[in-house]
Amino acid sequence: MNFGQSFKLAIKSLLTSKMRALLTMLGIIIGVAAVIIITSLGNGMQNYMNDQFEQMGSNLVQVYVYSSGTSMDVDADDMFTLVSKYPKYLTGVTPYSSVSPAVRHGSDDYKRTKVYGVGESFFNADKGTTMQGEELGKGRFLSYLDVEREQAVCVIGSYLEKAAFSGDALGQTLTLSGAPYTVIGVFDQGGDGSEGSGDDVIYIPYTLAGRMGSSYMDMYLFTSADRSTASTAKGIVENFLFKAYQDTDYYQAITAAEMMDAIDSMVDLLMSILTLIAAISLLVGGIGIMNIMLVSVTERTREIGVRKSLGAKRRDIRSQFIIEAGTTSAIGGVIGIGLGIVMANVITFVMGQIVGTGSSDFHAIPTLGGIAVAFGVSVAIGVLFGYLPANKAAKLNPIDALRYD
Repeated sequence: MNFGQSFKLAIKSLLTSKMRALLTMLGIIIGVAAVIIITSLGNGMQNYMNDQFEQMGSNLVQVYVYSSGTSMDVDADDMFTLVSKYPKYLTGVTPYSSVSPAVRHGSDDYKRTKVYGVGESFFNADKGTTMQGEELGKGRFLSYLDVEREQAVCVIGSYLEKAAFSGDALGQTLTLSGAPYTVIGVFDQGGDGSEGSGDDVIYIPYTLAGRMGSSYMDMYLFTSADRSTASTAKGIVENFLFKAYQDTDYYQAITAAEMMDAIDSMVDLLMSILTLIAAISLLVGGIGIMNIMLVSVTERTREIGVRKSLGAKRRDIRSQFIIEAGTTSAIGGVIGIGLGIVMANVITFVMGQIVGTGSSDFHAIPTLGGIAVAFGVSVAIGVLFGYLPANKAAKLNPIDALRYD
């Protein structure tokens, strides 16, 4: 009996007992679907995070400086001096501080609005974007004079303009911890425009942000000439800070490329762990196939006896049951792949609504490699766990099989 005949018999057997076949495939379906969902979401998350870092700029260097409580501490002026000293590698720097003042307009409070103190270098006038990729839609960004003279002005996100100013914020005022700030610029919508998202933000001069609360850590954003010089720029900053502190515990510097690599590594590790967990379902599915095939061998003992009496060899009987087990798991794998792709897209949509990534920004991405591996493993599980029942069927004595009732 050739492969084609065995395959047709396998399909006929599955169609004869549809419900039992479905229950047999269930473990494989769940396992394959889980693997597809995990790999699709993992790939989508990696691409989403990499896109976010690309928007920030691959030439970005983030520097964290921890207060030592001594006269050795460096400040923003030291960083500006460093940039002017190495213009070939460092093209700009801005302090970047996160503060939590009470944001209010009229009688409304905006408790989820994020407020940051930055300098004029945070915005690239040539590109029309900030170091983090926000695009200015109206007005202007903070200027050197705004920062130097500590002007009470701010640039806000699109959510705040719509929620507080009904879409017309330029020249209007809002209060931060009771102090009035004039809106001089508004960013275009970059996310889903919801409360607490990246569009719910305020930027003020860092000189004013420093008055809203002290922190044990200062953060600076440097830009290098291009991506190729980012590592050199990082080294320049680290050397300067080491000379100031004589101890690497007081600072940390990291490039955008390093952050992308670190996040990719963490996502890969998480995906591997979750995939191994999901693979347990495949193992359970394989055990289910083996149990059902053992029952099938028992039920078809007389059929096996008839075939052997007509000249069927052990390898014919063995291959028939192995092909039937492999076909069962292969069909389960195909169903699992389809279910996994559908569920991954459903989860993507739900995440976009809850987290606020936006359906156009984050996509579950099933890869052909992942699909091929999931399908291959499902077939291999069926063949592996189907071998024991097939071997049992092949070893049946034809006389005893014919007598079986």
